[in-house]
Amino acid sequence: MDLSLWLPLIGIPIVVLGFALRFNPLMVVTLAGLATGLAVGMDGFSLLETFGEKFMNSRQLASALLILPVIALLERYGLKQAAQSWVAQIRGATTGRILMLYFVVREVSAALGLLSLGGQAQTVRPLLAPMAEAAASNQYGDLPGPIRDRIAAHAAACDNVALFFGEDIFIAFGAVLLMTAFLKENGIHGVEPLMIGLWAIPTALCALIIHLFRLSRLDARIARDMHAWRLAQSSLAASAKAEAVA
Repeated sequence: MDLSLWLPLIGIPIVVLGFALRFNPLMVVTLAGLATGLAVGMDGFSLLETFGEKFMNSRQLASALLILPVIALLERYGLKQAAQSWVAQIRGATTGRILMLYFVVREVSAALGLLSLGGQAQTVRPLLAPMAEAAASNQYGDLPGPIRDRIAAHAAACDNVALFFGEDIFIAFGAVLLMTAFLKENGIHGVEPLMIGLWAIPTALCALIIHLFRLSRLDARIARDMHAWRLAQSSLAASAKAEAVA
């Protein structure tokens, strides 16, 4: 077996091992890139040139980091409380309905190329999760930790699933262009971005139907969990009272 054919893959075990050992992701990826470059015979200058070129081509990714301090300031000055108070004024607002509406808007906007319209940092944490939690609080009062965690998890899943399946419909999305280029490089012609986008529509519709069905059951799940939690609290209170009397 010619080991030289396997050397370019040395970066894969480095990434897997580094993530498994919980090392710094940036350090792990950088080390994997350096090891792969050296394995294929690149010199130090070529490696630095390649790293610099790729960084310059994707430097817009760093702009996402600027969102974090802005969101932190908004949260400090009452963004979460404002979102919760606004939901409290809407009659008929439930956790499931709010998340269903967001899912539809997020998937449609992603299909149109508006990928930054939502997001975990800028939308889910400061707005969507507090609004969904406030809708449940309006119905049941103070929520226990497990139920708040469940609502937050569903809010995060809404953004992830809607974005994942919606963005493939947008023909200028990077992954669509990458698939088209990969197929052409391997001799498969006649597959255009428009075709890939059209074939992504059935999958996005299936994801929409399945996830909306899951969210339609969320309100009932919250009601059952709250009922069970209140029964448990009543049982504990009765047991404590009985012990105090005894």
